[in-house]
Amino acid sequence: MSKNLILNVDSYKSSHYLQYPPNTTRVSSYIESRGGEFDKVVFFGLQMFIKEYLCKPISAEDIDEAVALFAAHGVPFNEAGWRYILDRYQGFLPVEIQAVPEGTVIEGKNVLVQMVNTDMECAWLTSYLETALLRAVWYPTTVATISWNCRNVIERYLQSTADSLDGLPFKLHDFGARGASSEETAAIGGAAHLVSFMGTDTVSALLAVRRYYGAEMAGFSIPAAEHSTITSWSRDGELDAYRNMLNQFSGPGKIVAVVSDSYDLWNAIDNLWGEELKAQIEQSGGTLVVRPDSGDPVEVVTETVERLMDKFGYSVNSKGFRVLPACIRVIQGDGISLKSIEDILAAMKAREQSAENVAFGMGAELLQKVNRDTLQFAMKASAVRVDGFWRDVYKDPVTDQGKRSKKGRLALVKDPCGSFKTVREQDLSGRDNYLETVFSNGELLVNQRFDDIRERLNNQG
Repeated sequence: MSKNLILNVDSYKSSHYLQYPPNTTRVSSYIESRGGEFDKVVFFGLQMFIKEYLCKPISAEDIDEAVALFAAHGVPFNEAGWRYILDRYQGFLPVEIQAVPEGTVIEGKNVLVQMVNTDMECAWLTSYLETALLRAVWYPTTVATISWNCRNVIERYLQSTADSLDGLPFKLHDFGARGASSEETAAIGGAAHLVSFMGTDTVSALLAVRRYYGAEMAGFSIPAAEHSTITSWSRDGELDAYRNMLNQFSGPGKIVAVVSDSYDLWNAIDNLWGEELKAQIEQSGGTLVVRPDSGDPVEVVTETVERLMDKFGYSVNSKGFRVLPACIRVIQGDGISLKSIEDILAAMKAREQSAENVAFGMGAELLQKVNRDTLQFAMKASAVRVDGFWRDVYKDPVTDQGKRSKKGRLALVKDPCGSFKTVREQDLSGRDNYLETVFSNGELLVNQRFDDIRERLNNQG
C-alpha cells in the first residue's frame, strides 16, 4: 500500500479546510477511550506511527498524486495548503503531539493524546490527521490492554496455586500472525502483546519492536510441531513422529512443543507419551510441552493435565496444588480468549492442579477480534483559536450522553488517590502534567525504549 500520508485519510476530510470559521488559526484535538470492555487501558503504539509516518516529509509527488486522486474522486482538496507545508517546512508537518508515556495504565475517559497545529496557516491539518492518528493509537492500545488483562488473570491464579511467578512472562504466547488482517497489523498488535509477555511466534512484531523501540530481541519461541509435520508420518507412524521431535529438539535445558490431537489425544498421552516415550522424556533433561488442539478447552486442558499426572506423577507445592514434573507441561492454543483463560484456570484450581502446569497461545482473540469500539476510542476537537481567542469545541448529543466530548486545551493530572484525571490546561495550578510533548514539526522529541515501557507497566500493574 502507498505510504503517502496525504492519502491516509477519510475522503470527507479533504473538504474540511473550507468548513472552519473565518480567521481560525489553531485546532486542538485529543484522543480518549470513552469506556468499553475495560475500566483501564494500557497506552501503547504511538511512537511506531510517529517514526514511520511523521518523521518523514511529504513530497511534491505525494501532493501530485493526491491532486489527481481527489479530482477524480469528486471532492475538494487543499493543494495550496499542502504545497505551503512542502515549501515552508520541507514537507514536515507543523503539528505538536502530546501523549501519555507508553506503557502507562490509565483509567478510561481520560486524554491519552493531544495534537495541535503549530503554524496558524495550517489549522485544517489537525483534524485531517485524525484517521491515521486515531487508528495508530486505538489498535495497539486495545491489544496491549487485552494482553495485560490476560496477564493479570494468569498472575492471580499463579499467586494462589503456584510457588513462583517466574514463568509468568511466557504464559501467554502470541499465535495471531496468520489471523491478522495484514503484516502491518500483525507487527503492531504483536508488539503491543510483547509489552506484557515475552512469548511470541509473530516475527513481524520482533522487527517492529527492534525498529521503533530499540529492543534487539523482545520475544522468544521454541521448536514446535504442527499437524502437517505429524500427520506426514501417517497414522501408523504417529509414534515415530513424536520420537523424531524428541530426537531433533529435546535435550538438557531445551523445550519442545508437540501438537498431540491429530488422531486420538488420549491415546497419545496414555500410551505414546506416557508409555513408549516416557523414559526418553524423563531422561532428556528438557521439557516436552504437549499441545491439545481441539475440543472444549476447559475439559480438554484439565483432563490432559490429569492424565499426564497419572503417567508422569506430580508433586504438591506449598499452596497445596499438584505440579507435573519439570519434564512435562501443557500449552493450549485453541479457543483461547481472556474468558477461556479464566475458565480453564478456575477449573484447574478446582481439581487442585497448579496454574504452573499450563501455558496458553492466543491468536485471533488477541490481534484480530478487536475494533475501535472495544474500548470506545474517539478523537475529537476540543478547542479552536478564532480571531486570536481560544473557544471551546465540544459535542453533547442528547441522544447519547456517552459521546459527550471534552472542552478546551487539556492536561492530565493525578488526584490525591493516584488516579488520573483530565483537566483544562489552564487549571493545572502547578500540578504535574502527565501529557508530554513527544513530537513537534517533524522531530521526535521523546524516544521511548521498550525496556522502559515494560518497566513502566510492571511498576503500575
